[in-house]
Amino acid sequence: MKTAKGRAAAKKGAKAPARKGTKPPAGAARTAARRADFGAPIEAFFAKQPPHLRVILDELRRLVLEAAPEAESSIKWGMPWFSVGGRMMCSLGAHKAHVNLVMMGPPEAFGDPDGLLCGSGAAGRHLKITSLDELPREAVRGWLRVAAAIAREG
Repeated sequence: MKTAKGRAAAKKGAKAPARKGTKPPAGAARTAARRADFGAPIEAFFAKQPPHLRVILDELRRLVLEAAPEAESSIKWGMPWFSVGGRMMCSLGAHKAHVNLVMMGPPEAFGDPDGLLCGSGAAGRHLKITSLDELPREAVRGWLRVAAAIAREG
């Protein structure tokens, strides 16, 4: 059932105004506001994390910069992202009880004989870590070198 405004718009050949809760037409430009922290330095993200997660995040950041010293970091979508040559390499996500290391690239690029990685989407794979003791440093170093090489190659 069309409203009076919708009927009037239809008569003029215009689209009826969108109703609350409806999706915009396919191909329509998104109008969502950009997050206030988009592009911000990552230090504030680390500082606000609880100590048990911050130690994991600090070690992961160290490993990322070891694998790609030229990596640039900033907040995107509320979490730290590391980019090489303007291409996303990896991100760090902090949750209530764990940290995720998300590595960009085709899933098959990240060898995982021990089955530690999750995800199989086109965006990459991720490692879920709940304590610093369980961090597989050598495996992470290898995965980060692969992610950096993928970012460098474009």
